[in-house]
Amino acid sequence: MKIRYIKYFIVLSIFFVFGCSNTKYLPEGDLLYTGGSVTVKDSTMKKKERKELEKALEELLRPKPNKKILGLRPKLWIYNIAGEPKKDKGIRHWLRNKVGEPPVLFSKVGLDYNAAVLRSFAENRGYFKNRVSADSTVRNKRVTAEYIIQPRKQYKIKEVKFPDDSSALGKAIAKTSRRSLLKEGNAYDLDVIKNERERIDARLKERGFYYFNPDYILAQVDSTKGDYQVNIKLKIKDEMPEKAKIAYKIDKIVVYPNFSVSKDTVKYKKEDIVQYNDFTIIDTADTFNPRVFDRAILFKKGDFYNRKDHNLTLNRFVNLGTFSFVKNEFKTSDSIKNTLDSYYYLTLLPKKFIRVEVVGKTNSASYTGSEINVNWNNRNLFGGAELLTVSVFGGADFQLGGENNGKNIYKLGTETSLTWPRFITPFNIQGNSEFVPRTKATVRYEFQNRTQLYSLNSFNASFGYLWRESARKEHQLNIMDITYVSPNNVTAEYQEDIDEDAALGKVIEKQLIFGPTYSYTYTNTMQKRKKHTIYFNGELDLAGNITGLLTGANIKKKDTVKIFNVPLSQYVKFKTDFRHYIKLSKETQLASRIIVGIGLPYGNSNVMPTSKQFVSGGTNSIRAFRARTLGPGSYFNTVTTNSYLPDQAGDLKLEFSSEYRAKLFSVVNGALFVDAGNIWLLNADPNKPGAEISKDFMKDIAVGAGAGLRFDFSFLILRTDLAIPLRKPWLSENDRWVIDNIDFGSSTWRKDNLMLNIAIGYPF
Repeated sequence: MKIRYIKYFIVLSIFFVFGCSNTKYLPEGDLLYTGGSVTVKDSTMKKKERKELEKALEELLRPKPNKKILGLRPKLWIYNIAGEPKKDKGIRHWLRNKVGEPPVLFSKVGLDYNAAVLRSFAENRGYFKNRVSADSTVRNKRVTAEYIIQPRKQYKIKEVKFPDDSSALGKAIAKTSRRSLLKEGNAYDLDVIKNERERIDARLKERGFYYFNPDYILAQVDSTKGDYQVNIKLKIKDEMPEKAKIAYKIDKIVVYPNFSVSKDTVKYKKEDIVQYNDFTIIDTADTFNPRVFDRAILFKKGDFYNRKDHNLTLNRFVNLGTFSFVKNEFKTSDSIKNTLDSYYYLTLLPKKFIRVEVVGKTNSASYTGSEINVNWNNRNLFGGAELLTVSVFGGADFQLGGENNGKNIYKLGTETSLTWPRFITPFNIQGNSEFVPRTKATVRYEFQNRTQLYSLNSFNASFGYLWRESARKEHQLNIMDITYVSPNNVTAEYQEDIDEDAALGKVIEKQLIFGPTYSYTYTNTMQKRKKHTIYFNGELDLAGNITGLLTGANIKKKDTVKIFNVPLSQYVKFKTDFRHYIKLSKETQLASRIIVGIGLPYGNSNVMPTSKQFVSGGTNSIRAFRARTLGPGSYFNTVTTNSYLPDQAGDLKLEFSSEYRAKLFSVVNGALFVDAGNIWLLNADPNKPGAEISKDFMKDIAVGAGAGLRFDFSFLILRTDLAIPLRKPWLSENDRWVIDNIDFGSSTWRKDNLMLNIAIGYPF
């Protein structure tokens, strides 16, 4: 009982300290402004409409009060206790100016100004002749502002008229009326009228009216008809220039691929001018094949100007990846009436460059390591904006869990890829997306050495296509993806381990995997203003299907097909990754992810290749468990004194994570998270009891939770997550929840359960 009273006393003391000290430092005669409220008084308005209007009006009040967390204002408190710094550096300066927040004083609040803003906003929403009153309430050196608005009945739209003149412009505007934002019966809203003018302008830009702009449309509103209704008449302003009335066509198209931003001019000789189809190309260095511009520019001579092709062309030039600056200019032609000459000024990026990437990761219970990649790139290999990338990479993972007897992982490799900015197919495929489609060929070799155990040589070659439907939708299709894995230097120690656990032998089997792969990604997370955003990725991997079908391979009948004396892998693998983000406030977010994966071996295979199976646990998975050691199912691999940590893999995967993210101060963000999931085998393995999927698979779910700090340095995000297991699926059914066993005071418990994860970037 005494302990409980002490806790209550501490909590109340904190509230008292934070509360009282914030008014202690106020200037003499001033008050702390703690916020304003708006009350809409209208008995005829629906409650939902009234609440929405009050919320919209309160957003307009200025200034905003000091930020609150759980009813307290810690940033204001930090500002006050830091005091006035004597110099522009040091801890006091940092606390007061970077972490803290100065008090918002009532002397800075303009009641009449806010009332005028509210009145104007309500009128723009159709609440004409509204009344707004303002008052304030003072209590203990704190003051709040209260605003009361009497909006009266909202005006509705009775009739909308479009221009009815016989000019080409008038007819073009009239044709846009079908999709008008101004609907009869809708409430009057000034913002909707502005948006309607923008909509009409956008439609006209698609029909050649290059010099038209929204300001040339006048909206006349007549509210004298009574009965709280208005008539809206849209008309073309009389003072509009003549050229805005004309629909223009494209005449000349001129491209300058070697434009210099610093010189802002292009000096060229007559022999630098190349005519290609409808284009005039002035390439002083003979940098590009003219077909590059034919594929990028969507305008053709004689086409009506339209903004869509204008913007798509600029985006295609940017997405080629060879230009640092893209500028477009349209000029009225001096040779043909009512036409435009189009000029494209392109500034080249350096053709060749080197990029170095360093990646680090740590899971305190298993591995810590890093990887370095050195990439040499050529942006225009054959003059068609092709990208050649030659990479050399190396890395090391050092075992931390169990007893590290030097059984670390080292890898070294190289990769070469060539990307063409077009589809390379037997037949012609034309696209008009703003994103340039790509064809990519890749060859890769990697040597991996797990010291004192074995080595693996891995060869991979792929050829496929990447394209984007839009900014949200992306596809990747590899029509051929070949992987060959060969073991080397298998030690006697590892052979002894295989005798005890046959599943370990799958790791060093020769593997030949080939077939198509497909990936689809949809995301709208770039829309920062949306409250709900999502990310979805689906992957399909089909290995050996056609070959297995043609040969009639069936491992169950011992009719195994081999190529170069290596069994052909045959399976279907499908994986989905769905993420949902909810913006709770400007600086807080709830992020959730679910992963579902399944791999089905058949025909020539009775198990999935180890490199294609699913794993669980680690910095980007279930963070409370060792990397790649969770599962499968309720199976648990006991680590002996002379052992290492073998990877555990499965044919099925189910994983869920949810994370609350909030900005704390400066570059520091905090997170609270919970992870759950596991992997399973499709078929029983006598060496791994409990690993097979069953109808009671939910009993095998592992659960972990924790907290983390993320340091956002703009160019990278450093993540530190500390997690603990809440449910261990390998324990007996009645003992799997281990919440009651949490004991931070025990060094043994901390060693076995506290998992520190250090990584670059968010987990999802």
